[in-house]
Amino acid sequence: MPVIDMHAHVTPERYKSAIAETGSWYGLDSTVGELGLGGFSDSVETRLAGMDANGIDMQLLSANAGFYQYFNDLETTRAIARECNEEIAEMVVERPDRFMGLANVPMQDVPSAIAEMEYAITELGLKGVMINDSAAGDTYDELKFLPFFKAAEALGAIVFFHQGGGTLVNHRIERYKLGNSVGNLTERALVFGALVFGGVMDKCPDLKPLLAHGGGYTPYGAVRMDKVCGALDRVNPTDPLTPRFGRRPDEHFDLHNAPSDYLNQFHYDCCTYDGGILRFLIDRVGIDQVVLGTDTPAPMALPDPVNWIRGLTELSDAERESILIANPMKLCGL
Repeated sequence: MPVIDMHAHVTPERYKSAIAETGSWYGLDSTVGELGLGGFSDSVETRLAGMDANGIDMQLLSANAGFYQYFNDLETTRAIARECNEEIAEMVVERPDRFMGLANVPMQDVPSAIAEMEYAITELGLKGVMINDSAAGDTYDELKFLPFFKAAEALGAIVFFHQGGGTLVNHRIERYKLGNSVGNLTERALVFGALVFGGVMDKCPDLKPLLAHGGGYTPYGAVRMDKVCGALDRVNPTDPLTPRFGRRPDEHFDLHNAPSDYLNQFHYDCCTYDGGILRFLIDRVGIDQVVLGTDTPAPMALPDPVNWIRGLTELSDAERESILIANPMKLCGL
């Protein structure tokens, strides 16, 4: 059975060719595709050789996050998404034994996002979508996004949440790469909070959300969400949630459960870089929710990931195989 990397990016060859020939692709320059960083400039052959060297049989491919383009005009974003999706689908057709794919969708316009997701899954055979932690400044608790998540649920689509561009930390400090090291993980906790408090997880119980980078601060911070909404103070689990301090008129805590009870409705990659932290993640969310994810070929990629997982003393043999093989296969419907 295959070892599957669920967090692997690709910069489209058609983008690389356009940059080499004209310096532009749909108005985008060379920085968007991160050419020259990590392995984003590598060929498919180099990618396959790297997979072989790392003991990875298959990758679930997603276009580099720079291609989200939610702040671009809609028609340009639609065209970029379609090009990225069709190239990934071509890679899957050429090597179905090595690749599966996730789609880009124009999240600044929900009907367009749903249409592209349906095309990518039903026509191109991709497994789901990768989307940013927010969409053109809007968070996913907003009611306008519910039809998108309903459609993803109906399609059985993986919804992979992955930061793209600057994070909220960049507004406070831009030094020391804290926008990535701290902001990236904070953004993932905000996604969790928005989907849970916004009622998306209650309304879409079969949704398949996958949180990149070990879910960020989500596993650690969920219990504080329990506290702030009054879940820790209830005598009975069915009692209404009563916040511990004043609430705004637009704040609603109409949840079926405490926020931390939703941790096992999400999936998480193992890209934590530390065995103790991965152990904590598993203990908080359950072993069935954790999959192999390397962030290849980014500079932050998890090095020698399969040997790392198999060498961790914090994990049992069964847990190692679940992360590497069984859980990714189940999530991908294999």
